Amino acid sequence: MDAPEPETPFAAVSAQTTKYGRIYQSYLDKSTPFTTYRWVGTGVVLFLFMLRIVIAQGWYIVAYSLGIYLLNLFLAFISPKFDPGLDTDTDMEEGGPSSSLPTKSTDEFKPFVRRLPEFKFWYSATKAIVIGFCCSWSELFNLPVFWPVLVVYWLILVVLTMRRQIQHMLKYRYVPWDFGKKAYGKSSN
Repeated sequence: MDAPEPETPFAAVSAQTTKYGRIYQSYLDKSTPFTTYRWVGTGVVLFLFMLRIVIAQGWYIVAYSLGIYLLNLFLAFISPKFDPGLDTDTDMEEGGPSSSLPTKSTDEFKPFVRRLPEFKFWYSATKAIVIGFCCSWSELFNLPVFWPVLVVYWLILVVLTMRRQIQHMLKYRYVPWDFGKKAYGKSSN
């Protein structure tokens, strides 16, 4: 009978990492249906981050970087998965650009599919805010900048990118919001 080989330190660490990764993933999976609570928690963490920036009077580069990243996530969240502006005449697999959004009144309706699903949007935003909050405690990231310039530049980016996105939404007639079933007139029998 052979004795079992001794476990290497790398294998032991890898096993523990895998174990904790599974536990973490199970909690993420359990949080999926609680959309409101997840976003409230993210809002609280964002508020704490902003409070930290205001009270500490620094880390404006971290806040600016976080703002740019959150804007990028939001744009991916409200964009269709397949851009109808890139529609080509080549044979596409089901779900490709030619079958995602109706562009004419005679086209068949397909539901809006986001480029970035809500859960991934929430998860990425929360993770970024927590990382930004942690960075705001290190002097390494406290670079001297004139913060009003960053605020103005960020607002210009928001206005320009949202204007372009809204024009795209109007051009291809899609709305990324779904607030429940639409109510139609009473049916007459």
